[in-house]
Amino acid sequence: MNHNKVVLAFSGGLDTSYCVKYLINEKQLDVYSAIVNTGGFSVEELKEIEAKAKNLGVTEHATLEETETYYQHIVKYLIFGNVLKNNTYPLSVSAERIHQAIAIAQYAKKIGAKYIAHGSTGAGNDQVRFDLVFQLIAPDTEIITPIRDQQLSRKEEIEYLAQNGVAVDWEKAKYSINKGLWGTSVGGAETLTSNQTLPDSAYPSPLVSTGTEKITLTFEKGEICGINGTKLSPVAAIQLLESIANKYAIGRDMHVGDTIIGIKGRVGFEAAAASIIIKAHHTLEKHTLSKWQLHWKEQLGNWYGMFIHDAQYFEPSMRDIETFLSSTQQNVSGDVMIELHPYRFIIEGIESPHDLMNSSFGEYGEINKNWSGDDVKGFTKIMANAMQIFNHVNPDK
Repeated sequence: MNHNKVVLAFSGGLDTSYCVKYLINEKQLDVYSAIVNTGGFSVEELKEIEAKAKNLGVTEHATLEETETYYQHIVKYLIFGNVLKNNTYPLSVSAERIHQAIAIAQYAKKIGAKYIAHGSTGAGNDQVRFDLVFQLIAPDTEIITPIRDQQLSRKEEIEYLAQNGVAVDWEKAKYSINKGLWGTSVGGAETLTSNQTLPDSAYPSPLVSTGTEKITLTFEKGEICGINGTKLSPVAAIQLLESIANKYAIGRDMHVGDTIIGIKGRVGFEAAAASIIIKAHHTLEKHTLSKWQLHWKEQLGNWYGMFIHDAQYFEPSMRDIETFLSSTQQNVSGDVMIELHPYRFIIEGIESPHDLMNSSFGEYGEINKNWSGDDVKGFTKIMANAMQIFNHVNPDK
């Protein structure tokens, strides 16, 4: 183990730029920066981040490509479970941080680093997610958290960087942007309040398309596998859908929730692909799954999302829930037709060989083909038995 080597989870943003200079100047450590790509960066952006890290003085920089693994191990199950935290947030960053922490810890072990550092503050969820995963996977490393330990404001970080020859554009640094395969979070002064919303300019994807557009998503056993008749891998389909739908500024919202450390937190986000896929997938499930499959999926999907959010990914019951969610997807195949509008979308309908509405038994509200009116009368009478008995025994109720 190299006692001067620290692996820094590096995004190229203000916090991690500060960490590079602080770890070199104040801690006299050799900084090995690493960025984990979970689908949020283009090749060009990754090159720019590497150049920035080297300009800041890191000893080495690594790009850890984890998009496909992230999808297979986490995002796939968020889709299967139709996970929206507080019925709003698709866990864009929450899920991403877990997988990024895993990759960083594995990299630190690989290169024999004594320390791992991250740029989380002391007020949010990410500090717990990173710390917990690092402790589980790389227990022999020491964790350094400069922003948390010094309780720094963003302006104080900018001033320190300026003193060390690094200029930061305050207008760009006003908002903290975290982009990944499953969406982008946006934090700023407005998200620290309860009554203000983010301005349009804070969102990375501006409204470009003002008309309407029809698209068709194809699912096979719960996984998105095509758009408009073109077969794609799930990751490619998510990325293509994001590029189409974010031009309509779809998937913007503000999430308010309970943090792991017990305080309320608020964050803005844009997640065009995630918002559409979850709604389309859920609609397809309503046509192809049984009443009780839908019921138990809702319960366990919520638990899965809560455990991901609260850094409990390694809880053994998570593997059990993943097995259940996967089992429910055997008949979740077909096409979902969608119309895109500025800031919103409409699910128009589905086509599936497993559509339970295509039964020859009857059409809801119209006709029946497998029972008589007398059958229904008897069925209804028996259904009422328990309630009739209760009312008879408890007439005052």
